[in-house]
Amino acid sequence: MSDELKVLRGRILCYRIFDLGDEIDLDHAERILQDLAGKRRTRLSREGAEALAFASPPLDAALGRRTLTFPKVGRTVEAEVGVRFFDFAAVSVLFEIPIPPGTGVVEMVPFCDELYDTPVLEEVARRELEPLLLRLQPAIDGFRRWPGVETYTVIFVEELEGNPRAAEVLEAPGLGKLLLGETAAGTLATAEENDVRKHAYSYFDDDLAVIDWNSAFVLEPSGSRDIPDILEFAASQLLELRYYDDLLDAELGRIYDEVEASGRKWWALFWSPYGALARKVMRQILELTEFTERVENSLKVIGDFYLARVYRAAVRRFRIAAWQRSVARKQALVGQVYGLLQGEIDMRRN
Repeated sequence: MSDELKVLRGRILCYRIFDLGDEIDLDHAERILQDLAGKRRTRLSREGAEALAFASPPLDAALGRRTLTFPKVGRTVEAEVGVRFFDFAAVSVLFEIPIPPGTGVVEMVPFCDELYDTPVLEEVARRELEPLLLRLQPAIDGFRRWPGVETYTVIFVEELEGNPRAAEVLEAPGLGKLLLGETAAGTLATAEENDVRKHAYSYFDDDLAVIDWNSAFVLEPSGSRDIPDILEFAASQLLELRYYDDLLDAELGRIYDEVEASGRKWWALFWSPYGALARKVMRQILELTEFTERVENSLKVIGDFYLARVYRAAVRRFRIAAWQRSVARKQALVGQVYGLLQGEIDMRRN
């Protein structure tokens, strides 16, 4: 094997993930989209997949081939586009861009750097989704258009020149820069290279998954897409937690404003102005708790097999636990506000 990794068979998988609402009835959505090609329910296939179970398998559909132009590197490519709907109302638009055989990893860095953050893919994804959403609204509970988006990119390789072992791939030059999208000349510091390598996982000695916070390198000679599917799922969970955190910020601000406005009214001297607000806050607590439980329970880790380890690694790398703590803290604040409102109501009654 030469020092530089060269891809003989592979694709770049670019995900743009959006929030659509509270929940999607996937059976209903499947009936609505019955005319779309490649429609199916996703199931993991690799050995060890029994360690993970979808509460409701996502719904996939193919949208066909699209021509995309990326201005930063001045490159035009043909990409296969597909969509995946999750029952907790996230939708992922996938762009599959083939890697020309013989492309070196170092050579790919500038293009991947643009793919990681380019607005081109988000714009195309939103445009492709629009006619589908008009049809799917009857199947979506709490339909909304939140402006947030989660991006993730997987360099998915089925064959490298010389068929190197996973340990050789991990030590090859250029892998760290590829995942970081680092186009500057020079060699990465040892600490940076080690930070990339410590998030590497293998099942056999010829496969490899290296997970970073916004990209991953997956070498999978079998061609199984289970690991990219798991990474996409974890990214969709992160998106929903970001949405929920944003929602709680807005709700807390609105509640405080309503409390202040209600307390200033003249009739607040004679009876509590907070009854309706307390009922509204309690209803929101119940709705939001149900929503977060739906997201967290949508994929169950039932064992400690390889796919489950990769999923847990992605959860750690995406800092999902930190977002969960943030959400839990703000939920607790909403609960405290409800308790204070209820205490005020009881005091006025007495």
